[in-house]
Amino acid sequence: MNRPVVVIAGAGFGGLTCARALKHAPVDVLLVDRNNYHLFTPLLYQVATAILDPGEVAHPVRQLIRDLPHGDFRKAEVTGVDFDRRLLLTEEGPIHYEYLVIATGATTDYFGNRSLAETTMGLKSLDEGLAFRNHVFSQFEKSRWVTDPDERRRLLTFVVVGGGPTGVEMAGAISELIRLVLRKDYRDLNLNEVRVVLIEAAPFLLGRFDPRLREAARKSLEHKNVDVMLGSKVEAVTHEAVRLGGGIEIPTFNVLWTAGVRGSEAGAATGLPLERPSRIKVGATLQAPGHGEVFVIGDSAGVTNGGGLLPMLIPVAMQEAKQVAASITEMVDGGSPKTFLYKDPGIMATIGRNSGVAQLGRVKLSGFPGWLMWLFVHLVNVVTFRSRLIVLINWAWDYLFYDRPIRLIVRAAEPPSRSKMAP
Repeated sequence: MNRPVVVIAGAGFGGLTCARALKHAPVDVLLVDRNNYHLFTPLLYQVATAILDPGEVAHPVRQLIRDLPHGDFRKAEVTGVDFDRRLLLTEEGPIHYEYLVIATGATTDYFGNRSLAETTMGLKSLDEGLAFRNHVFSQFEKSRWVTDPDERRRLLTFVVVGGGPTGVEMAGAISELIRLVLRKDYRDLNLNEVRVVLIEAAPFLLGRFDPRLREAARKSLEHKNVDVMLGSKVEAVTHEAVRLGGGIEIPTFNVLWTAGVRGSEAGAATGLPLERPSRIKVGATLQAPGHGEVFVIGDSAGVTNGGGLLPMLIPVAMQEAKQVAASITEMVDGGSPKTFLYKDPGIMATIGRNSGVAQLGRVKLSGFPGWLMWLFVHLVNVVTFRSRLIVLINWAWDYLFYDRPIRLIVRAAEPPSRSKMAP
């Protein structure tokens, strides 16, 4: 008797958790992703700011599913779904499924402004994290050749747009990288020519946090020499400046955009009805409308819980993944899918050395206690034991010696073309 095939599109937190949860189910599991690795996104900003190497936050998918007796992986870009023939469409070819789980994640949202995509950098992928790291160090190297102070300030002004957890963590990490590490590498560096700016359109940072924690985060950033500009809407970004409302202009060559995320292009390519922002509309059982064999989880899913859409967070994706795995197991045995109910475990963010905020139900921590809680939770959740050990060593080294070990400008060479490889 053939085992039903469960195809999971996306090997992020949702997809990987779902695959693992199906370990003992009477099904074959096939994970499909455009990358051959699972990325621990909460620590991506530490790759971008030279604390961690890519190998500490990204792990081969095949390694992570070795213990799944009926699990496999295919590297391919998802291009759509043929629901009538039950085929997941990819650039490498179609894949048949009995059950499909769409977990293709999210991408940076530029709100329809194409110029923002061309003039700013994002931080949603490993490639973007490495590109930003290269960019920061390249700007400092260029600044040593520049004699005009205004031009040097433009090179050394770093603007982060978006006051959510990613923006707050990045602004604090960039400031500490410069003031605690790079000032020692560049002996003639004038810190008065360096500026880190965090721009948020709302009148506060960290919108989902308690007001007291928002204020603690703002004060901590300002203590770390970050210029926090609240209630400031970005009107335009050019290659040389950021223009805000009221005629304010910030000269800079360096803009990191963290002001929004939306469902992935792969999710939108399925043709299923979408919620804003580009998330597939699903019901309480996480099934796609009109297609009971198709489930949607994680950032791809637009599911309501108590009236509003669930946030695009890792705990949401992982809880949805476990629920869908249980539903598929029930359906294989002739049962029905279960209703999903989200249990909020809390949220947290770090603002660099000795400072963080954590909101865990009624428990609200800021400063050093919040930072310790953030460290503990993220260290425990790093995927492999080896990575936990290396991450802990790198954190300790940075904390004790004010030094970040990965300050290399590295770019991968393009592989030779087929014509050059031919005999």
